[in-house]
Amino acid sequence: MSATAAADPLLAAPLGDGEVLQLFLDGGWAPAADGASFASEDPSTGMPWASVAEAGPVDVDRAVQAARRAFEGAWGSVNAADRARILWRTAELVDRHRDALAQLESRDNGKAIRETRAEIAGVVRCFEFFAGVCQGVRGATLPRTGPAFVYTLREPVGVVGAITPWNSPLVMFAWKVCPALAGGNAIVVKPAEQTSVSALALAGLMRELELPAGTVNVLPGLGPRAGAALAEHPGVDKIAFTGSTAVGRELAATAAQTLKLVTFELGGKSANIVFGDADLDAAVDRSAFGIFSAAGQSCQAASRMLVERSVKEEFVSRLIAKAESIRVGGALDVRTQMGAQVSKRQLEQIERYVALGVEEGAQLCTGGVRPGLEGELAGGFFYTPTVFDQAENTMRICREEIFGPVTAVMSFEDEQEALALANDSDYGLSGAVWTSDVKRAHRVAAGLRCGMVWVNSYRTWSPITPFGGYKQSGYGRENGVEVMEHYTQTKSVWVDMQDRIPDWYAS
Repeated sequence: MSATAAADPLLAAPLGDGEVLQLFLDGGWAPAADGASFASEDPSTGMPWASVAEAGPVDVDRAVQAARRAFEGAWGSVNAADRARILWRTAELVDRHRDALAQLESRDNGKAIRETRAEIAGVVRCFEFFAGVCQGVRGATLPRTGPAFVYTLREPVGVVGAITPWNSPLVMFAWKVCPALAGGNAIVVKPAEQTSVSALALAGLMRELELPAGTVNVLPGLGPRAGAALAEHPGVDKIAFTGSTAVGRELAATAAQTLKLVTFELGGKSANIVFGDADLDAAVDRSAFGIFSAAGQSCQAASRMLVERSVKEEFVSRLIAKAESIRVGGALDVRTQMGAQVSKRQLEQIERYVALGVEEGAQLCTGGVRPGLEGELAGGFFYTPTVFDQAENTMRICREEIFGPVTAVMSFEDEQEALALANDSDYGLSGAVWTSDVKRAHRVAAGLRCGMVWVNSYRTWSPITPFGGYKQSGYGRENGVEVMEHYTQTKSVWVDMQDRIPDWYAS
């Protein structure tokens, strides 16, 4: 571990022997049962900067048992008002340490500090929102059914296993932990092995709260070991996963063996539809943000640009200029507008897709190379903002999720063709429509087969708004009050009001 990581006050508590960041398990820090650990790389330099304990099946079992004890014991008796207080205090802690958390996130993830600062602000809002949701989760009194009084209760699911991705680590941590705690559940979080540091730091902050041991557990580890063990464990009642569609399929099959509840937020290949009457300045600027923010590592990325033929040439020209103006650089440099890819593996996957795009006949307009930065950034996992034109919806760069700063532009003639192209995808996470015609905006929004649509905007979110997709983009929703349907379950209670219950078998 670097001196910087070891000296950070947020990481002081998790340090164990040999300066390995430990697991957060049953209210305290613990090494992996078998002593395993792995290196976390700084994507801006390509060099290891932290060493993290690697959880295995034994650690998962310990964490699930701790979560079960908390759920059936001290945490299970905490009322909604006190759960709300804990969530609100967590928001205050995150807010107080927001800059340090952003620094950790950028160091571990490679995302530009301007982006991680905005994301940490979103994490604060998430904990605040679910503090309010806690006391709004309630049952209902049903219409009288004969001589009985019937009502429903909303009760926690139990022990939640959450598997979070590397592209927005703390945001995804909040999206799982907030509704789990709001609903009265205990949770075991397995963060992505590439980006586990910030989740451990936040777990350390949460130790300041009146949170019973085992309520929240954080187990960094590899998917095939820790993630699979969590999905298989009979003591886990629900799996909440954000990640690739391929892994989602595997987890669904595993969870089905014990009939766990599951929610999946998976891949996307979103269509960004630009009509000829759109404000092109705004469309270009925000569309560029839609694909190049987070270095393109977003399930919502605007990776398919559908542009009306009458304005396509001008749109592409402006988009190229915007892409070429973006400053690619080190994550902690405040001047950086786009940071690195999370890993060498991810960088090489992007390069393979760009080569495929050229091979399939799309026109590479700009980008398509590593930027060749110097000094300590020379070994970083950087890629230039990349724009393809003359793409066809049958090409792999238009069918498969690249998860990088690569977009493909296609043309269309009319509204009907635009919708046909947009919906011709295995995915259905998000989409956007750019037009000055309000009627068209509503028609297209209604016609898009996806879970989220932006009109004259792109890639915005709020904890109050449901987030999730159709088709192979997953099922279930994150955020909003709707998410509580997935973290609680309904119990019907019948109270017979008769003085004397009829004897069905009387002679």
